[in-house]
Amino acid sequence: MRHDIQPNERAFSSKEVAEEVGIATPTVRKYGQILERNGYEFLKDGDRRIFVQSDIKALIALRDTDKPLDDTAKDLVEQQKERLEGSNETEIAINDTYENNLPHDPNQLKEVLMFLVKELAATREMNVQLTNDMSQLKTKISQLQQDHHVISSSIGNSAKRTNAKIEKLTEQQNNHYETLLQQEQQRSELLQKEIQNMRDEQKREWSSQNDFNNRLEEAVQERKSKWGGLFSIFRK
Repeated sequence: MRHDIQPNERAFSSKEVAEEVGIATPTVRKYGQILERNGYEFLKDGDRRIFVQSDIKALIALRDTDKPLDDTAKDLVEQQKERLEGSNETEIAINDTYENNLPHDPNQLKEVLMFLVKELAATREMNVQLTNDMSQLKTKISQLQQDHHVISSSIGNSAKRTNAKIEKLTEQQNNHYETLLQQEQQRSELLQKEIQNMRDEQKREWSSQNDFNNRLEEAVQERKSKWGGLFSIFRK
């Protein structure tokens, strides 16, 4: 079990380690397997490795080594064992120090306990406040999502109404154009009929005039023949 982790020390995922070390994520897994094969200990969350700063240094050493990876991994395992042994001794010393520094006076012990109770109460109150803040934040986010939905729906409905009006106006214009076109066609047909009627009337007038001229000419000729016979009598 590892005892070299510092309080509040940051943990890194495989992807973050890959970016930190400058290698690919599969390479991080490969180096981790090599280290574990030689006895190196990682923090684990199930089967997933959790990396701390000392683990990153070990991966950098594997990345930059000129020796075979297993040889370098063995050296790193020895360094980790020494570090773990040192951390165990430090932990024991710290525990002894705490035990020696604990007050033996009941009044002092009571004061320490009261202080701890107050700190716990303040922490509990802070947790309650954080919970309330999170609840309010969730409520605001939910309200914002609803407002966004309402705005989106309003914009969509307005766009639909606008499109419907445009389509209606376009249909009205098309109908008006068709009506004007039909009226123009009807006027053109009437005009053509009138022109044809005028032509027919003119032809009839010409025909009538021609008939009149022919009858007049026949009458003149007939009179000439009559008057010509009369004149022939006088000449005899």
